[in-house]
Amino acid sequence: MKNLIVAPAPHVHSGDSVRRNMLLVIAALLPAYAVSVVAFGWGALVTACISIVACVGFEWLIAKYILKQKPTLGDCSAILTGLLLAMNLPSNLSWWIVIIGALVAIGVGKMSFGGLGQNPFNPALVGRVFLLISFPVQMTTWPLPQGFGGSYVDAQTGATPLAAMKQIVKNGQTDLVSQLPDLWDAFIGWMGGSLGEVCALALLVGGVFLICTRVITWHIPVSILATMAVFACLACPEGMKAGQYVAYTLLTGGAMLGAFFMATDYVTSPMTAWGKVIFGIGIGVIVMVIRTWGAYPEGMSFAILIMNAVTPLLNMYIRPKRFGEKKK
Repeated sequence: MKNLIVAPAPHVHSGDSVRRNMLLVIAALLPAYAVSVVAFGWGALVTACISIVACVGFEWLIAKYILKQKPTLGDCSAILTGLLLAMNLPSNLSWWIVIIGALVAIGVGKMSFGGLGQNPFNPALVGRVFLLISFPVQMTTWPLPQGFGGSYVDAQTGATPLAAMKQIVKNGQTDLVSQLPDLWDAFIGWMGGSLGEVCALALLVGGVFLICTRVITWHIPVSILATMAVFACLACPEGMKAGQYVAYTLLTGGAMLGAFFMATDYVTSPMTAWGKVIFGIGIGVIVMVIRTWGAYPEGMSFAILIMNAVTPLLNMYIRPKRFGEKKK
C-alpha cells in the first residue's frame, strides 16, 4: 500500500527522481570523458575508476559505521561525485592522492553535513580545491594528449593554454600567443589539462542534453559564459584580438565543465530563476578576476564555492511572488 501524502496545492506527478537525474548527468558527462580517454589513455581510466570506487566506498562506510544510517548508494550521487572529481584532476595524478580527494569530497564536503541534500558546497569541488592547496605541484602538472598507448605515470607534461594566457595578460608576453593551441584543437579537445578540460564540444553537447531533458535550466550556464565573454572583451590583452581572447576564455580551462555540470548542482545553487542568473554572473566575474589578476590561471572551482556560500542569501531575498499576494 502506498503512503498517503497530504500537502497543499499544487500537486504535480512526474517520473522525476534523484536517481534519474544523477544518471542523466552521468550520461551527459560520458562524451567528454570518452574524449579524455582517447587523449590521455590509461591515465584517464585509472583516475576515474579510483575516484568513483573511493567515493562510493567512503560514502558507504561513513553512512553505515559513523552516521549509523542506511547507506543510500542507490541514488548514484556518490558515483557522480567520483566522476566529477576525476574530471577535475590530471590523468597522471598518483592513486593515493585521488583517494585523499575522494575522502575529503565525501567525508567533509557531503557526509559531514548529513549527506545528499544538506551539503552547502559542491562535494567534488571541495575535494578538488583541497588537493590543489595540499598538493599544488602534482595538481598543476598537466599531461599532454598522448593517445591510448601513452604511459600513465611518465606522461609528457606541459603548460595549459590558460597558463600561457595568464602570462600574456600579466606580463604582456605576446610571443606566447603562438604557443596557444589552434582554436579548433581547443574546441575538439586536443590539448593539455584535466580530464574535464579537453573537449569543449563534448561538454557543450552534454550541457545542451541536460537542458533539453530539463535536468537543469539555461539560467546558470548562460549567465556564467555570457559574463565571462563580456569580461574578456573588456579586458582583452595586447597582442590578441577580442574575439580570439573570448574564444580561448570559453573553450579552455574549466569554463564549460563548471558552467554546465558543477555550478548547476541542485543542492548548492539558488532555487529561483533570478537567483540563478545572479549566481551565474557572480561566478563569471570571480572566475575572470582570478584569471586576470589572481595567482592561479584558473578560478572556476574557487568561484563556484564562493557563490555556493552566497546561495542561502539569494534564496532568502530573491523569492517568487506568492500566489494572490498583493503588491506593497
